[in-house]
Amino acid sequence: MSLVGQILVNLKATLAGTVDIGSVSHDIDKKFVQAIADGVGAGQANQMWADNRTIAASASENLDLAGSLANALGATLTFTSIKAILIIAAAANANNVVVGGAASNAFALFGDPTDTIAIRPGGCLLITDFNANGYAVTAATGDILKVANSGSGTTVTYDIVIIGEV
Repeated sequence: MSLVGQILVNLKATLAGTVDIGSVSHDIDKKFVQAIADGVGAGQANQMWADNRTIAASASENLDLAGSLANALGATLTFTSIKAILIIAAAANANNVVVGGAASNAFALFGDPTDTIAIRPGGCLLITDFNANGYAVTAATGDILKVANSGSGTTVTYDIVIIGEV
């Protein structure tokens, strides 16, 4: 089994307006490119997990990064570090998808129960760290990534991709 890939983000925007005489514009074209080589170390990863998930109204789920997720080939993953997390909230959601806030054994990136990020409907969250260590996962003490539905009444759906090292 091997993993290779690339993360590409391309942000293009133009701010345009008029002034007393004429017009002005400001263009932004910012790119982020991260190649992913197979292995363990800087710029490398060797496993990934991806899924489309649904959470009931006012509910949450704890994703155990060390031992409960299985990749597309059926191998159970015990991540030791995370290099990238991408979460995309479905545009049709009425509620936010809230990431983080595990009461215990929280993944290092969200180490405190008050550490959360709300992803609004149609929004996304991308976090990367491709240095040699990535974000550490510590089995049984720092391996829970909590994902919650922010409200009542309706379910939320989201896509998630986690790339890391085992």
